[in-house]
Amino acid sequence: MTDPVVLFNEIKTANGKRFGVATLNSPASLNSLSVAMVRLLIPKLREWARDDGVIGVLLDASGEKAFCAGGDLRQLYQTLLECGPARNTYAEEFFSEEYELDYLIHTFPKPFLCWGHGIVMGGGVGLMSGASHRVVTLQSRVAMPEINIGLYPDVGGSWFLRRAPGRVGLFLALTAAPLNAADAIFCGLADIVVLHERKSQVLDGIAGAAWQGEPKADRALLSRLLAKAGEGAEKQSSKLREHFDTINDLMAGDDLLDIANRLRTLKSDDAWLQTAAATFIKGSPSSAALSFALWQRVTRMSLAEVFRLEYWASLGCCAHKDFAEGIRALLIEKDRNPRWSPATLEEITPEFIEDHLRVRAPGPHPLAALV
Repeated sequence: MTDPVVLFNEIKTANGKRFGVATLNSPASLNSLSVAMVRLLIPKLREWARDDGVIGVLLDASGEKAFCAGGDLRQLYQTLLECGPARNTYAEEFFSEEYELDYLIHTFPKPFLCWGHGIVMGGGVGLMSGASHRVVTLQSRVAMPEINIGLYPDVGGSWFLRRAPGRVGLFLALTAAPLNAADAIFCGLADIVVLHERKSQVLDGIAGAAWQGEPKADRALLSRLLAKAGEGAEKQSSKLREHFDTINDLMAGDDLLDIANRLRTLKSDDAWLQTAAATFIKGSPSSAALSFALWQRVTRMSLAEVFRLEYWASLGCCAHKDFAEGIRALLIEKDRNPRWSPATLEEITPEFIEDHLRVRAPGPHPLAALV
């Protein structure tokens, strides 16, 4: 028998309350988020949200390498080949259920602790970003790498990257720049650094605390526990903070071609910044154009409205060529030589982008209940 892809447990606390623990359990795949995981997590989180005896939730992962390296795209890839531009019901379920889970975490009524150790990318960032308490460790490596696979920063990325300082969020969407713990905190994707070796201290603190069952007070108590555990952690330097003014200058204006020209001609002695520009140059032009269009469009949208818009954008990516091609080049054949279509930003038309955002399925929106 194989182990469940999500393990559930509960921590009994000093005053009889319980703290739910959900553990992603697919370390061989770097805990890539699968449909099976999502379908286990949603009902359990809802059960814990309703249970007055449960005062909070911890979401963590098995293994030492990754919290979650993103969505599990292999099965989706097969449907992209089979369906092409036609309706893809598997993709409809894949994205609607993933976004429903992300939204549930964003709006969870009790303290929600995410332990973002190791690799946290794409769909993993979607899980972590909505938690009320987001821990990163010195080994955390965070990124939104969708431009490499012909997608865009979904899972609410259009919303939370728009809220990063200055134009840092747009920079991350266009360059897939990797972040350490200090970067993640600077741009609002994490809250505190705790040494991974102190996780047991945090769990003991949760077990020994006198929780009140009142969310505001319990969130404050959890913050104090994490602050205590985080004392003395090494202060990493942040590339985002160091290059903040340069990033804002690179991303300035309302014309993506202006931004592209600055990235294409960037000269820097910093390897991190130069690699970010090189990733943009090699990445999918359609991903860049779609990311920029969403950046401009979501400014005043609510989180629920953004998830509903991203749902159509993701189905649009499934109907066009770059998403399947990017998965092929990076994950299936691994030649890392994608053939993008269109091949350049200059070839992309407004009509092409609008076709990514149009309604592709009849009936009520599957995320209509998000408020």
